[in-house]
Amino acid sequence: MSAKIISGTETAKEIREELKAEVAELKEKHNVVPGLVTILVGEDPASQSYVAAKNKTAHALGIHSEQVTLPAETSEEELLSLVDKYNNDDKIHGILVQLPLPKHIDESKVLYAIDPDKDVDGFHPVNVGKMVLGEQCFLPCTPHGVLELLTRAGVETSGAEVVVVGRSNIVGKPVANLMLQKREGGNATVTLCHTRTRDMTFHTKRADILIVAAGVANMIKGDQVKEGVVVIDVGVNRVGMSESGKAILAGDVEFDSVKEKAAAITPVPGGVGPMTITMLMKNTVQAAKQFAGLA
Repeated sequence: MSAKIISGTETAKEIREELKAEVAELKEKHNVVPGLVTILVGEDPASQSYVAAKNKTAHALGIHSEQVTLPAETSEEELLSLVDKYNNDDKIHGILVQLPLPKHIDESKVLYAIDPDKDVDGFHPVNVGKMVLGEQCFLPCTPHGVLELLTRAGVETSGAEVVVVGRSNIVGKPVANLMLQKREGGNATVTLCHTRTRDMTFHTKRADILIVAAGVANMIKGDQVKEGVVVIDVGVNRVGMSESGKAILAGDVEFDSVKEKAAAITPVPGGVGPMTITMLMKNTVQAAKQFAGLA
C-alpha cells in the first residue's frame, strides 16, 4: 500500500484562486480593499523569509500589504505604540507581529495589544476563547490549514479516532479543540499526546487520523501507525544541508516508512506549510468583510 499524497501546495493554490476572486469582487462591488500589515523586529533570517512570503502572497491576491521592519533594539513601548497606530488605521484590517520577538519584549503583551478584530493570526485571548466556545472568530492559521486539507481531501472526521502529537498553543491545543467540536470537519474523538505521554505508540496505532506537531524530526515511524491511517505532518525540521547549500527538511513523521501503511499523508515540504500563509490571507479578507459590515 502506498499513500495518496495530500498536497498543501495544490490545495493552497486552489484556495488562493478563490480568495483572489473574492478580493476582486470586494473592490468592484463594495470599494473594499483588504489590508494587512506585517511587523518584523530584528533580522532573524527565517522571520525575514516568512514575512517576505506573506507580503508576496498578499500582493498576488490583490490585498493591500504593508511591511514595517524595526531594529532589534526597538523598545517594547515603541512596538506597542506602532500596534496601536495600526489598530486605528482603517486601511489595515489585519495586523501580524512576526514571532519570535527579541528577548527584552514581552510577546504576550504585544499580542494582547492587537485589536481582536484585526488579530488575523488568531492568537489573542478573545479569539482563542471564541474558538474554544465554537463561536465565529479568526482561527489560528496552521490548525485552520490542517482542517482545510482534511476537508478538501475528502477525509471523514465525524466519529474518527484522531490523535494529535504535540500540545503547543499554536498548533496542538487548537487543532485538538477544533477536531472535537460539533462542526463540519470536527465531531472526532480526540486524544492529545505530549512529552509526558507514557506509551505514545499505544495511542498513535489507534489513530484513524494522526496529526503530528511536535518539532522532532522523524519521531513517528511506520511501526507506530496502523494500516489505512491519514497522516498530517505539521513538523518542519532542518536535518542537514545539500551540496548546493540548500537546507534539507524533514517532518515529524518518517515519511518513507509511514507512507507504506497510510491511506493518505502530507509531504514535507509542500504539505501544511503553504496552507498557513493561505489561511492568514483568508482571515485578512474575512476581517475586511467584517469591518465593512459584509460578514
